[in-house]
Amino acid sequence: MKTVIGISLGASSQDFEFKTTLLGEKLLVKRLGTDGSLAKATKLVKYWDKRAAAIGLGVLKDKYKVGAHRFVDKDSAKLQAAATKVPVTTGGQLGDILREWSVRHAQVELGNYFNNAKVLFFSGLKNYKLAVSMADYTDNLQFADPLSQLGVPKLLTSLQALQLYASGAHYVRDWTLPAALANGPVKEWTRFLLRKAAQKASVIVAPVHELDECTLEELAGKTIVTSTVNDERMAQLQAKGVHLVIDGAPVLQGHTLGPDLLDAMICAASGKAPEELLEDDYLEIIHALQLQPRLIYPNGFKRVNRFAFVIHPLSQEYFKQIKPIELLSQVSPPVLMNSLEKIMAYAPPFVYSHVTGIQSPTGVEVEGWLISVGGTPKEIMRHSPEFTYRRLLDAAAMSKSLGAQIMGLGAFTKVVGDAGVTVAKRSPLPITTGNSYSASGALWAAHDALLRLNLLPAPKGKERIKFKAMVVGATGAIGSVCVRLIAKVADEVYLVSPETAKLLALKASILKETPDAKLFLSAKADKDIADMDMIVTATSGAGKKVLDIMQVKPGCVITDVARPLDLPASEVAKRPDVLVIESGEIQLPGENIHMKNIGLPKGVAYACLAETIVLALEGRFENFTVGRAIKWEKVREIYKLGLKHGMKLAAISGVNGPFSDEDIAQVRELALAARARNRRSRTKLTKPPLIEVKKRTRAPRKTSTHATSQI
Repeated sequence: MKTVIGISLGASSQDFEFKTTLLGEKLLVKRLGTDGSLAKATKLVKYWDKRAAAIGLGVLKDKYKVGAHRFVDKDSAKLQAAATKVPVTTGGQLGDILREWSVRHAQVELGNYFNNAKVLFFSGLKNYKLAVSMADYTDNLQFADPLSQLGVPKLLTSLQALQLYASGAHYVRDWTLPAALANGPVKEWTRFLLRKAAQKASVIVAPVHELDECTLEELAGKTIVTSTVNDERMAQLQAKGVHLVIDGAPVLQGHTLGPDLLDAMICAASGKAPEELLEDDYLEIIHALQLQPRLIYPNGFKRVNRFAFVIHPLSQEYFKQIKPIELLSQVSPPVLMNSLEKIMAYAPPFVYSHVTGIQSPTGVEVEGWLISVGGTPKEIMRHSPEFTYRRLLDAAAMSKSLGAQIMGLGAFTKVVGDAGVTVAKRSPLPITTGNSYSASGALWAAHDALLRLNLLPAPKGKERIKFKAMVVGATGAIGSVCVRLIAKVADEVYLVSPETAKLLALKASILKETPDAKLFLSAKADKDIADMDMIVTATSGAGKKVLDIMQVKPGCVITDVARPLDLPASEVAKRPDVLVIESGEIQLPGENIHMKNIGLPKGVAYACLAETIVLALEGRFENFTVGRAIKWEKVREIYKLGLKHGMKLAAISGVNGPFSDEDIAQVRELALAARARNRRSRTKLTKPPLIEVKKRTRAPRKTSTHATSQI
């Protein structure tokens, strides 16, 4: 039986030994800690040099490369020189393979986990290959080498900066601070800066023993990429609130093996020296032992994804909420506020609110940032699209630096120019306008409104509610989506558009998907509008009158998804007995949601914002809804994803904000009264002919045929 020894500078309290068989060879494996004593480690190396088949040196890396530069660790070289008869290895090559594999495994297994993550490397020089791998998923990399090596209060923020640092590092790698400074203020200052950097990171790459001094404040909610985490270390990380530990070190017979010890076992079993081992040898061993990287959740499963969403002031009233401007606006002439409105359009983006506490029933959480740009709708529309594109790209750059993995466009920022296409092409983050969920939310709200108004005949048993619906602007991007969805639930659907040929083609397409749909085509809305229970307006009329609201049936639900609105507030005010919906607002999942006021009740979001959150919860970091051609499959998909992650319809909003239960009850009451008046009017219109017939029965007799025709 061959003996394999692992000599570590770590704690001796974690020593172990076991017997195993590898490549047909029986091995006795021992781990010996020296509690940080290099002298003791040297003695152990000399002692086992005559007795062991191979020796692994832990908590050291003998050599590593950064770009074209190669570095050799002095202490490692001394320890290796102490052995003259047996192979000695630090497992550097195997460790690189295992750590890189663990990161790539997590990215695939967890789905886009490291996309734009903020990653802090305690040492980029010693983890260069891992940093290159991580750069495939994120540019938000920071390296603390100047801080930990030289005490320089500076973090490197790119692979290029790390390579540049490495090109001069060989000049100073042997330099150390004077003891009076190293153990005094410089050491404390270095610790302080490193802890601050750790607090801002979402992922930390470091040897597990270097995390001992970190506290709950630095590690809570973090993902740790490390190696050789045993049960004792795991308990410490659990107490410090770590979310996920990604460990490439394998576990054999209940013991966590560092790459140095596993490499020494391979040397002993294969009879090869460390420099003779090839990648194929490691692949064979990994396959034979069926090794897998470890993804460990010390405090139970928890995943936090990140989003950003762009908002902007809707009017000058927004600026008046700021204290100095509020006081100034009370005494200043309107021309000053107009000037301020123009100036704020040029202001750089800023974080309006940090959003936390959103949690899906699946266990996934998201945090996000509402990024405000300064332009009001008036200013956005006054400038060229390129002007707004630049502000949105600045917001995207800020969102990326915060660690967001997807960015949504809100309000008028999503309708400017080509509706997000150009921004998506230039942005460093995936973009969505939220229009798919806006369309879904509006129809969701309309269907709910029909039920809450309770003006339609109650369905029998499991029958669906029967109603007639009309879509004005049916051939448009949003209109065609609405038609396809409504055709699956309504008894009759009336498609209105001046584009006759498109109407015919749309009808044929819908009947392929929903063969039993009853579809009727028209070029104008006025023809059948009085019989509709639901009307959806989705035109691009830009202020043109698309329907006469005075012809609509009392109690009708009108959903206006056009932007700008087809029915302005002045038109809506003419018919208080009709429910005109602008959007459906979404109740976000989570019991303790923190978000600054956006004009809605706590925990409630506009559908476009909710789409960004749903995509973040699902880990779908992609350009989901951009441009004006919305795909109905995506409307249906985002609706289903919303249900999966606990989204609920929270409010039905009109031109003046969300409707309360009292508002809807009042519309119902007015609608019933209007319908009663209409019935009485129709009755009165039919009475005169009947009276005339009675009078004529007293007159000279006429033929029954004539009398019937008068009736």
